[in-house]
Amino acid sequence: YHVLLIILNMAGINSTNLEASKPVFTKEELDLVAMELVGNFNRPRTNIVLPRTFVPTVLRSDQEKQIMAVWDSCIFKAVLSAGAGFVLGAGLGLFSASITPNVTLPNEQPPSARQVLQEMKVSTLGYAKNFAAIGCMFAGVECTIESYRGKTDWKNGTLAGAVTGGALGLRAGLKAGFVGAMGFAAFSTAIDYYMRH
Repeated sequence: YHVLLIILNMAGINSTNLEASKPVFTKEELDLVAMELVGNFNRPRTNIVLPRTFVPTVLRSDQEKQIMAVWDSCIFKAVLSAGAGFVLGAGLGLFSASITPNVTLPNEQPPSARQVLQEMKVSTLGYAKNFAAIGCMFAGVECTIESYRGKTDWKNGTLAGAVTGGALGLRAGLKAGFVGAMGFAAFSTAIDYYMRH
C-alpha cells in the first residue's frame, strides 16, 4: 500500500484523500500485484546474462540437449563399448590366429587354406565376443557407479574393474573371482592414472 502511495505521489496525484479514506486495494490484491511484479517466474526472459569466461559459452537447443542426454546415458556407453570391444577383439583374434594357427591334422599334412580360414574365423569371433562382453560390462558398471556417486574420479574405474574382474573370475571359483577382482581393479586404476596424467 505504501509503495502504491509513493507511486501516486511521483505521478503527481494527491494521496492525502486516499490515506484518509479506506485503502484502494485490499491486501490480497496487493499481494497479487507484488507476485506479478517480483515473483512471476513464468515470464519470458528477454535478457539472459552469461558470465564471461575464457571459453565461449554456447547455448544448446532442445534437440542438442536430447542428443547429449542419449550420449551420456549408461546404456549408450555400454553398447558403444561393446562395439569397440568387438572390433578390437576381432583384430587381436585375427592377429593371434594368423601368427599361430591351431589346425592339427593326422599324418602331418599341411592344412588347407579353407581349414586355416575356418580356424581364423573361430578365433576372431571368440576374441571379439569376449572383448565385447568385457567392454560392455565395464562401461555399464562404471557409468552406473558414477551416476550413483555423482562424482568423476579414479574410484569409479577401480570399483568397476573390481566388479567386472570379480564377475568374470567367479566362473572359475571364489578364489579366482577374488584374484580377478583385485587384478582388474589394479589394471583399471593404472590405466585411469595414466590417462589422467
